[in-house]
Amino acid sequence: MTNQPSRRRFLQTTAALGALSALARPAAMAAETSSPAMPFKISLAEWSLHRALKAKDATITNLDFPVIAREKFGIEAVEYVNQFFKDKARDEAYLSELNQRCNDNGVKSVLIMVDGEGQLGHADNAERTKAIEQHYQWVDAAKYLGCHSIRVNAASSGSYTEQLDYAADGLRRLSEYAAKQDIGVIVENHGGLSSNGAWLAVVMERVGMENCGTLPDFGNFYITRGENPDLFDRYHGVQALMPYAKAVSAKTHDFDENGNEVHTDYEKMMKIVLDFGYNGYVGIEYEGGALSEEEGIMASKKLLERVGQKLA
Repeated sequence: MTNQPSRRRFLQTTAALGALSALARPAAMAAETSSPAMPFKISLAEWSLHRALKAKDATITNLDFPVIAREKFGIEAVEYVNQFFKDKARDEAYLSELNQRCNDNGVKSVLIMVDGEGQLGHADNAERTKAIEQHYQWVDAAKYLGCHSIRVNAASSGSYTEQLDYAADGLRRLSEYAAKQDIGVIVENHGGLSSNGAWLAVVMERVGMENCGTLPDFGNFYITRGENPDLFDRYHGVQALMPYAKAVSAKTHDFDENGNEVHTDYEKMMKIVLDFGYNGYVGIEYEGGALSEEEGIMASKKLLERVGQKLA
């Protein structure tokens, strides 16, 4: 991982060269991507299959996820969601089996998306501490599975500035624990002030740790929902979060007849991503209802591949 302050200064002074840098990547780096022509790698977020996994008559489990990603979709990297193996974080036999399935199918575990373990930005210090400690088990699990990070939330309460302080404190303390295992703690724009790109960027500055970063999600910029939602511009939001990004979430819902996502201009969005020199994993997270989960994942993959090849 690079030093974030230095990286940001570099980006500020060389923004105009960002598009050119993607063209100048050495052959060795290009070989690491999911396709020779692709300037980034594609992973699959488990939430894309949440309906199948949550169904009362579900025929698949979290253990099947790596195999499904590889065999059904041709994707060789996966992003887990902790709620699909919530009681297994410290189950070494289970994690060993999951590792074995990944190894047998040539699949890499990228990260674990962690929800339901308390508010890392809780206004009460005792509750915040409890939440921090409840996340430890997922840091440990991520290390065991070979992930680079856990994805967390920065939920909080109070005034704008109070929430800055609370979230920064919780993230810093968790990141200190994760740093000992070389695991990243990355925050998704996931509702509330975390969906305000400017607010979350300031939180990152307040934390100021190399292993603490962001996971920009293309579609989660709803600060509040409802009849009159408070929405942060998605392109501005991703631009604000990319200097700290250690993963990217390619959210999709609906597609037009040409295979384009109707809510997000993917060429515009991915150009923002690539202009920051990012060439890591871009995780497919299909949440639509018009297509089946399988169809939505394949449509998302085709879109990313088409845009990636165009921007390469």
